[in-house]
Amino acid sequence: MTLTVAALGATEHQAFVDAQRSVSFLQIPEWGDVKTEWRSESVGWYDGRQLVGAGLVLHRPVPRLERFTLAYLPQGPIIDWTGPLGRWLDPLADYLKAQGAFAIRLGPPVRTDTWSAAQVKEGIADPSTKRLAAAGGDRVTSWLANAGWLPRSPEDGFGDGQPQYTYELPLAGRTEDDVLRGMNQQWRRNIKKAAKEGVEVTVGSDLKAFHGLYVHTAERDRFTPRPLRYFETLFAAMSSARLYLAHHQGELVAATILVRVGAHAWYLYGASSTSKREVRGSNACQWAMIRDSLADGCDVYDLRGITPTLDAGDPHVGLIQFKVGTGGQAVRYVGEWDLPLRPMVYRAFDLYMKRRRR
Repeated sequence: MTLTVAALGATEHQAFVDAQRSVSFLQIPEWGDVKTEWRSESVGWYDGRQLVGAGLVLHRPVPRLERFTLAYLPQGPIIDWTGPLGRWLDPLADYLKAQGAFAIRLGPPVRTDTWSAAQVKEGIADPSTKRLAAAGGDRVTSWLANAGWLPRSPEDGFGDGQPQYTYELPLAGRTEDDVLRGMNQQWRRNIKKAAKEGVEVTVGSDLKAFHGLYVHTAERDRFTPRPLRYFETLFAAMSSARLYLAHHQGELVAATILVRVGAHAWYLYGASSTSKREVRGSNACQWAMIRDSLADGCDVYDLRGITPTLDAGDPHVGLIQFKVGTGGQAVRYVGEWDLPLRPMVYRAFDLYMKRRRR
């Protein structure tokens, strides 16, 4: 039967999310309240009168052509990705084009490859292995390519959108002892070191303290920090967001942010002091978040983006080395794809974005 797409109320959208085992935090109505620079709307797929799918659409206007938007569904939508995709995505394209979208960008929450911690470590140790080797040829990727969708995820794994490669720690059916045994010796040692040094981790609300440490981290690690108002907006909008603060002898040494939707928990942001790194406040925060995720019945603790590099000489390899210490696995998703609905406007927007990155 043909499905129809229509606007969906936030309450109905959230009820649909609550009925799922796992949904990306980027596909819940609250995320639209975080992304204040975008216009957001919830959409639903209907089989007759029955709601069978949902999605959060973020609309980004084209400079000087504000009536046209890029319609973005990060890590979504929430549909049946195992069945015929045309019955879901074709009515979405019709609906969004009628709303003024010049293109759709989405990121199917569909895994294509996984690599165990042992496989990742072996690859880093092997000088001939430079990156995670994806098998490719999955059904969703093939369908999107044949239907005229264009891949947007960059080769190195990081771009303007969501990461195609992530690092995830499975929790389903495991105890704290199981998770600890799966970590490498360095992680277990660091967790014990933090406890021995008297590092105390609490769930708090002092965003100014977090942000000061976060800015310090950004200066040290050379990335552009988000402003304090962004985190204030995030915590005002996201009911599941938690701020973890690690103190040693009264001094803030590390801080992290966690969000959870259903059975999936994500590590979003982290900060750490350059002094007192020996007390391992960052590991203490991570362990507190993992333990709380286990207690909440989560299936997955998600450490989010990595690059696919396994080259020991690549500066990005340190990121995957840190995360692989938790055990877990590296995961490759289908990635982000664009469907141009108004090709001339899409080309102009693509050119504008390329010039901005220079």
